[in-house]
Amino acid sequence: MKNSGGGAAHGDGGDIYNVRAAEILANEALLLPINEAAPIYENLLATFPTAAKYWKQYVEAYMATNNDEAAKQIFSRCLLNCLHISLWRCYINFIRRINDKRGSEGLDETKKAFDFMLNYVGNDAASGPVWMEYINFLKSMPVVTPHEESHRMTTVRKVYQKAILVPTNHVEQLWKDYENFENSVSRTLAKGLLSEYQPKFNSAKAVYRERKKYIDDIDWNVLATPPTGSYKEEQQCMAWKRLLVFEKGNPQRIDATTANRRITFTYEQCLMYLYHHPDIWYDYAMWHVKNGSMDSASKIFQRALKAIHDSEVLKYAFAEMEESRGAIQTAKTVYESLLGENASETSLANIQFIRFLRRTEGTEAARKYFLDARKSPSCTYHLYVAYATMAFCVDKDAKVAQSVFEAGLKRFMHEPGYILEYTDFLCRLNDDRNVRALFERALSLLPPEESTEVWRRFAQFEQNYGDLSSMLKWLAKNIVKKVEKPAMLNSGSMLDKGAAGFSASARLLPQSAKVVRPETSQMVIYDPRQMKEWEITVDSWAGPEFAATSSGYTKEVEATLKVLSPSMVSFIKNLPAIEGPSPDIDVVLSVLLQSTLPVAQSAGKAGGVSELSGVGKTGLNQNGSVHRPPRERRKDVERQGAQEEEDASAVQSRAAVPRDIFRLRQIQRSRGLGVGGAAVSQSGSSAFSFSGGGSAFSGDHSASTD
Repeated sequence: MKNSGGGAAHGDGGDIYNVRAAEILANEALLLPINEAAPIYENLLATFPTAAKYWKQYVEAYMATNNDEAAKQIFSRCLLNCLHISLWRCYINFIRRINDKRGSEGLDETKKAFDFMLNYVGNDAASGPVWMEYINFLKSMPVVTPHEESHRMTTVRKVYQKAILVPTNHVEQLWKDYENFENSVSRTLAKGLLSEYQPKFNSAKAVYRERKKYIDDIDWNVLATPPTGSYKEEQQCMAWKRLLVFEKGNPQRIDATTANRRITFTYEQCLMYLYHHPDIWYDYAMWHVKNGSMDSASKIFQRALKAIHDSEVLKYAFAEMEESRGAIQTAKTVYESLLGENASETSLANIQFIRFLRRTEGTEAARKYFLDARKSPSCTYHLYVAYATMAFCVDKDAKVAQSVFEAGLKRFMHEPGYILEYTDFLCRLNDDRNVRALFERALSLLPPEESTEVWRRFAQFEQNYGDLSSMLKWLAKNIVKKVEKPAMLNSGSMLDKGAAGFSASARLLPQSAKVVRPETSQMVIYDPRQMKEWEITVDSWAGPEFAATSSGYTKEVEATLKVLSPSMVSFIKNLPAIEGPSPDIDVVLSVLLQSTLPVAQSAGKAGGVSELSGVGKTGLNQNGSVHRPPRERRKDVERQGAQEEEDASAVQSRAAVPRDIFRLRQIQRSRGLGVGGAAVSQSGSSAFSFSGGGSAFSGDHSASTD
């Protein structure tokens, strides 16, 4: 909203809704003569048209100078948009003052003013004093004849009966006054009337207590500013919405007309403070539509667009409502205003207008506008998609839809979103050949950083509707061109060598039907520089839910390690890291358990290597045996006894391997983890790699055969 008065409400940074600056200006205006203060008030009220306190301050300045005509003009501008009880009480005081000396004619004018006032703000929770003031005014009216006295009593009774039905802050006092009034007129008549209105009064009193809880959450002194998202603002919005829901529930169970009047009053009060919130205006208009008052809803939309002239949401809603009730020309005018304001920024207005023309004027009008709109330099691919979809789904013309998509392809080939929309359309046509052709064409043109989603959808398409051979054929032809060389590699030859080694080793693997082979096409070249150096411990696979002991392991794992053999403990601690899917536990264990461990041969070779370690020093006999001095032979005898004991210990350790394996398997299954011993080597061959460098599973006591 522009400040047409020269920016008097401007604060820091040119913000015309600076509340602090507005308060400073209003306080300054109080100290100035009205002819100097008037421009300040006009500027303030141009920015805050629902600020009742500024209107009241402005009109009181004119009333202080007895400029009644100027005061009347101000009241006519603000009363209906500012349903604030203090401003309206200022109005009634002004009316009473100017009519006090006019006799009966002035009294009639004052009575009309009271009726006018209570019709608008009589449902306010703070309107109790106004009802009491009106009743006292009626009682003070002079009467001459008994007929006039009877008429006055009847009028006072009706006002009392209306007042005690409104849940106000003075409802109990009003009830007491009403009792005294009826008893003073006729005790006999009073008994019947009071018994009739007693339940209604009790209901109003109970509703006021509930109503007050919602009203107390509202700040009645804030100024209406555009939404900022602040916490206080959100709290005020929620407080008003809770009050609206409360009033819509008709807790007092009054008639529909009175209840609707009260709801209308609450909306109008709410808009004094949430004047720039589109959702409140929309909710207000839709409430009228729900009640069947389309004309009232149309007026609300018009007021809303005057308050928030740049709200696209309100304009779309207004146009749709007018179209729904047959006001086509009004709806078209709203759409044209949208196109005039933001056609250069978004295609949404064009899309909505094309759909509107298709519904109201036919296919030809929509086509003509589409041909004009697509020439705009700001046209996006969404316009082509929307028109093609409409032609396909509404007009049932797949040929026109495909022509539109093809025309857009020349302009938006580098838009991944457009490619995906076009492929979806071709999938609807069951045209898998053109789908593949479109994917291949797009992927050959799109840069790698923009083609991720297209690749994903292509793979999904082939997975759901294609076959593996077609996918592999296309990958084999294009993967070398499309895969970006990893930054972590020193040269491109490393990638080629790694891929070649991977495929070669994969071909050398035994093709057993009992073993499920990994999907090698999904594997990634291993680069140790991408990974942090770390050592896997039992904590990494035991699970985070167990607290670690002082030794670094969890209590459960520590207890398990105590019953395992030293070789198994060493194996567990040296398990390599696993990234990606874990191997199948049963498959790994079955391979390990079925393997024949060369226990004796390994031991013999170990001994042979040990003995041959001294050949160069002692020499060989003619029969090939080792020639040793007597002293060395005695040492050999001692070493042989120790070696036999060590071999026996190793055999016992290896005999415990299956039991240790099953303990390991139970621990890992309880954690939902796979066996960490199976890993893919850097060259790509799928082999089991264990710590210790030996071929035996235990890995620490068995000697190397090298």
